[in-house]
Amino acid sequence: MKPDRNSSKSNSRPKVQLSRRAFISKTALVASAISIVPRHVLGKGFVPPSDKVNLGYIGLGKQSITLSNAFMVHTDQAQIVAGSDVWTTKNNWFKAHVSSLYAEKRNQGHYKGITTTGNYLEILERDDIDAVIVATPDHWHAIQAIGAMKAGKHVYCEKPLTLKIQEGIDMVETVKKTGKVLQTGSMQRSWATFQKATEIVQNGHLGDIKKVLVNVGDPAVPFNMSPEPVPAEVDWNQWCGPAPLLPYNQRLSPPESKAFFPDWRLFNETGGGILTDWGAHMFDIAQWGLGMDRSGPVKFVPPADKNAVRGMRMFYENGIEMVHEDFGRGWGVRFIGSKGNLDISRSYLETDPPSILKSQTSKKEDMKSRGNHYQNWIDAIKNGTPLIADVEIGHRSATVGNICNIAYQLGRTLEWNPSKEKFIGDKEANKMKSRKNRKY
Repeated sequence: MKPDRNSSKSNSRPKVQLSRRAFISKTALVASAISIVPRHVLGKGFVPPSDKVNLGYIGLGKQSITLSNAFMVHTDQAQIVAGSDVWTTKNNWFKAHVSSLYAEKRNQGHYKGITTTGNYLEILERDDIDAVIVATPDHWHAIQAIGAMKAGKHVYCEKPLTLKIQEGIDMVETVKKTGKVLQTGSMQRSWATFQKATEIVQNGHLGDIKKVLVNVGDPAVPFNMSPEPVPAEVDWNQWCGPAPLLPYNQRLSPPESKAFFPDWRLFNETGGGILTDWGAHMFDIAQWGLGMDRSGPVKFVPPADKNAVRGMRMFYENGIEMVHEDFGRGWGVRFIGSKGNLDISRSYLETDPPSILKSQTSKKEDMKSRGNHYQNWIDAIKNGTPLIADVEIGHRSATVGNICNIAYQLGRTLEWNPSKEKFIGDKEANKMKSRKNRKY
């Protein structure tokens, strides 16, 4: 079934007049008299403490399995009740996976099962679904996340949050208007090693930060794969959706039986290259450490060689320089300060001199802890507690990578105003903040 773009159902949800806290305070006396608060009492989008958060998944590729395991194993207040993909085989694959892991709970009568559909709008229209996980390719993120929020759903959206800068601006605005809870899938923010690294930087233990090196992959390139026959089990027009209608190639979107991860992330039409794919992680840590979660660099200077895929220099208003540079240790970040340096990645946390890290690390700290990025989102939905990676954090980190792609492509220095989120004196660059979506 193809999505009906003109359907008004996903955009006609009644507005909630009270915040969750305000509502609870106004109904405290009534609520204290009952042990279970039905959903219809709290209103659309609210989840009573006695209920589990019902989750719907949009995009059922390999990452969906990782995320389904995360929410089934690492959360105790959520359950997966629906999934959607344009591949019929992936719908079946996901349903079988979730059903097998929930088999015991279903036998006990605590779980009613999972349904799947080829039309994600059907998930947005369901009143029993409280929140969605968006795990589609980057070119779909903004459309599906914004649509979900307008339909009264909370959102966990994979990183990078957006493909284009304007999409991120629109997502931030939609969160403000709807009051929905959006967590960015930048799970490194929940890991103890990254938390310790940014704590050391922010507390001045490296002295004044002069420079930051960020090693991630190459910028995006135009799609260049050879066409292959379209498998019968995929609605390829809907997979491409707002992107240009590309020729099918299994490397772009493999069947679930293939072991490799898809290459859609490499191309301008559907992703931002490994520059944004891993940049959403590592630029994010740089932004966090520098205290720039709500801002970003003000100048982007590409290398003189227009064919170069490294060497972008970025400058913050306070003079700190950040460089897209391979410093020889894999994908990671190096903070360079007046008193020492710090290197951080998923496989190491080191300082030079080593005494800086040693003096700031307690023997009781579990530096291998990866935290619970998923329960953090569920807690925010149910209790209004702070998010680890809210929509603006995800948007600002994605923006760094998106601007890098623009600057690499144009091959000239770009001045950026983080407050107005506009390029200064460059009409062509400003046009590249967004793109016209294909009618599908």
